[in-house]
Amino acid sequence: MKTFRSLGLFCVATLLATSGWAATVDVAGVKLEDSIDLQGSKLLLNGAGLRTKVVFKVYVAGLYLNKKAATPEEVLAATGPKRMSLTMLRDIDAGELGKLFTKGVEDNTPKAEIGKLIPGLVRMGQLFADQKNLKSGDNVVIDWVPGTGTTLTINGKLQPEPFKEPEFFNALMRIWVGDKPADGKLKDALLGKPA
Repeated sequence: MKTFRSLGLFCVATLLATSGWAATVDVAGVKLEDSIDLQGSKLLLNGAGLRTKVVFKVYVAGLYLNKKAATPEEVLAATGPKRMSLTMLRDIDAGELGKLFTKGVEDNTPKAEIGKLIPGLVRMGQLFADQKNLKSGDNVVIDWVPGTGTTLTINGKLQPEPFKEPEFFNALMRIWVGDKPADGKLKDALLGKPA
């Protein structure tokens, strides 16, 4: 009887694994796929967590890489496509979010490198300002695609013109995994550390 039950569980597990059903991770009610396809590359959910400010839940973030990374250095050095996905948990002024991103980049980027990033930061700030508001449930996706650059997709709409500077994506990633992250607990979660 025990053998049949084990065989049955094995068959169900095999069926699920080969059926294309993706597993999901639930963070504060937001479901994130444990793997995604980006430009023909399979990316794994490196970690996901909740961004809070004071007592307010702001957004859920998920970091996708082609292989697991446990340190900020490994995240920044990872080759191939990468993705940071943000799902809003409250309504927020999009222009204000753009300003917070800029401040996060400034706080985590060496002064000698910031000059190269200014044109991209100004353009990103304008994209967010043009958006006006982000509502609870809205999604912002930041992708690094080799040969293309950094792309920004808001609610499924790809924003025009990628950011070509290779340093730009890593400067954005430092907002979350840099020395002065937006949220220390979120940094740990994105690096796959247990809570």
